[in-house]
Amino acid sequence: MTSKWLAPAKLNLFLHITGKRDDGYHNLQTIFQFLDYSDELSFEITNDGVIQLEEPLVGVPDEDNLIIQAAKMLRAFAGKKTDGFSDRKGTTVSINKRLPMGGGLGGGSSNAATTLVALNYLWQLNLSNDELKIIGLKLGADVPVFIHRKACLAEGVGEKFTDVEPEQCWYLVIVPDCQVNTGEIFSNSSLTRNSKTLRIRPLLDWEVLGVLRNDCEALVKNLYPEVNQSLEWLSKYGLARMTGTGCCVFSPFPSEEEAGKIAALLPEDVKAFVAQGVNQSPLSRSFT
Repeated sequence: MTSKWLAPAKLNLFLHITGKRDDGYHNLQTIFQFLDYSDELSFEITNDGVIQLEEPLVGVPDEDNLIIQAAKMLRAFAGKKTDGFSDRKGTTVSINKRLPMGGGLGGGSSNAATTLVALNYLWQLNLSNDELKIIGLKLGADVPVFIHRKACLAEGVGEKFTDVEPEQCWYLVIVPDCQVNTGEIFSNSSLTRNSKTLRIRPLLDWEVLGVLRNDCEALVKNLYPEVNQSLEWLSKYGLARMTGTGCCVFSPFPSEEEAGKIAALLPEDVKAFVAQGVNQSPLSRSFT
């Protein structure tokens, strides 16, 4: 039996860095909103103890893949917590990959979170979402929000959530031909780290969000000319912003038609897509 699950993209509608912590991580404020644009993961459950990908991702060794790491950490966590748990539980995972790596859309984190949620169900572990978030945070700061599954203001290192309801508008997302290294950005001495902590209202529109910013954007623009070029092009047609620390840039539009009209003006060699922002992350599953 094969089970198919979605691993959606996210946008950081803004990203303020409010300080650096003693442990080396950064405190931040950001709003996460999801997109109806996803990777698709298929899980075939086995009882041979093997956790593997049907086909490895190019350039990512299996031991470094967050899907494999998530499955192994989930199995280890359940083994310590659940009497009679069998470490023979395994899975073979296949990926229909749409989200770019290093793009700031949360592709790897979303894959990891979907793996935790899916295998918790398929292995019948009955762990709570709070327990899954604990595992997820060890895999990456963005993983818990994909388990949370609701648009939210995230604070701390990105693990403290307050649900919000931004406009569910349409976005044109441009994918420049580069991959941004998150570690490189957060370790750079030029990064802004002293933004003031804001009080954010639950209902948000782009009149409010438009005056905020992404503190990583200026640095990424300097280091990655492809990102700067995309932002300059998109800003001719509306507000343009980078998401997370990745290369992808986006602009909000009131309708799919208006976003599509601007997308049609892009040069043919530029990758881009149009998707709607959603405040409840899709997590459909099917069985074949």
